[in-house]
Amino acid sequence: MVLCAFVVQAAAAKPHADGTERSPNLIVVFIDDMGWADFSCFGNRHAKTPNIDRMAAEGIAFEQFYVNSPICSPSRVAISTGTYPQRWNITSFLMTRSANRKRGMADWLDPQAPMLARSLRRAGYTTGHFGKWHMGGQHDVANAPSIREYGFDESLSNFEGMGPKLLPLITRKDGTVDRIYPWQHLGPFTWMQRSNITTGFIDAAIPFMQMAKMDGKPFYLNLWPDDVHGPFWPSLERLKQAGNSRKLYSAVLEEMDAQLAKLFAFIKDDVDLRKNTIILICSDNGPSRGAGSAGKFKGYKTHLYEGGIRSPLIVWAPSLMPPESQGTRNTDSVFSAIDLVPSLLSLAGAEGEKDADYDGENIAETLIGRSKRSRQQPLFFSRPPDRKNYYGFENLPDLAVRRGKWKLLCDYDGTHRELYDLSSDPGETENLAVAHSETATELAIKVVAWYRSMPNRVPVNGSDRN
Repeated sequence: MVLCAFVVQAAAAKPHADGTERSPNLIVVFIDDMGWADFSCFGNRHAKTPNIDRMAAEGIAFEQFYVNSPICSPSRVAISTGTYPQRWNITSFLMTRSANRKRGMADWLDPQAPMLARSLRRAGYTTGHFGKWHMGGQHDVANAPSIREYGFDESLSNFEGMGPKLLPLITRKDGTVDRIYPWQHLGPFTWMQRSNITTGFIDAAIPFMQMAKMDGKPFYLNLWPDDVHGPFWPSLERLKQAGNSRKLYSAVLEEMDAQLAKLFAFIKDDVDLRKNTIILICSDNGPSRGAGSAGKFKGYKTHLYEGGIRSPLIVWAPSLMPPESQGTRNTDSVFSAIDLVPSLLSLAGAEGEKDADYDGENIAETLIGRSKRSRQQPLFFSRPPDRKNYYGFENLPDLAVRRGKWKLLCDYDGTHRELYDLSSDPGETENLAVAHSETATELAIKVVAWYRSMPNRVPVNGSDRN
């Protein structure tokens, strides 16, 4: 593991264009189940995302960014802790106690995990989580820690988390209104139309940001929408127009983009916030089949192929970025969600938690366009234990590793190797494991050793659905 230097001594906050050094406000927009090619600035021709596209036009769009799992809960653990989610026995989506046991999983993220929120709060930040959580507290898991126990001053989640909630209502084509999750009342709750629920989270987040500003404190905000996770329920007007899953998906994607405009405008319209806020926008995993799109990449959500683990990333921070970097695309730098934690701590001038061995690396200079440095260590992945066969793919690889231009996939024992040169074959079409057997063997040894170092490994084949 990489022990980041800032664990011992905090880095200085990055200077702004005016020469001052202030801890920046941090906003992470983490979208559920959205494909690499779903923003129109990443090639979507079926739907338009103009508000997100404008953030890319003023910031940097990263094309070789990875999340650390092809499925929800472990991906959220990674971006929250800066560590591989396998360290915390969260390898697939959290569900009922029995389903978690069957797959060798914990029921919730250990609250002693090195949370970004807790480190920032110790550094003087006000911290808030608004949106999907899914790291513990749902179905029959009623005694999970509250979201605030992970370092958040305020929280408002949906049905998957402990604490105050916005619960989704749906309006069917005939005008009838239903409750999707009538059983989930663990904590105070308010019912709200699912088609507008991201606005509900933003409306709660804005007073949180205003209060932090009044108190003279920087803020860290998670805004985690789940609009584009099925089932898809756009507004009634769009619902009546849509026909198939792809059209329904496009409808909820466009409506989510329209709702996010309120968050972006709040930051841009305030001179102080505009000058001192970093916004990151990405997805937690690849798309469901028949809904979102991974573009040129192979595979979907739950797969270790690029379509399951590569995410679009947009970083907006005009005051911290050199003018020549604003509005650019970074096609070279390879890094992942675990690298965001040490990087954001560095940008904030904050210390990481003591004795926390982060798997992530500090690539702060890359995030703000002052470098194109990639992560130096390989990236490792394991598939959800219940998804050996999924979305029409049989005998899916169990493990994957990305190092430089090379991507290797194999089974738990290192067999059934697939080796791809992503620099020339991003679609993973030509298996080079035989032609480059030494590279394949070396990477297989590394990824198997990494997996065997993780706790409580319980490979399971099954058909549980998220």
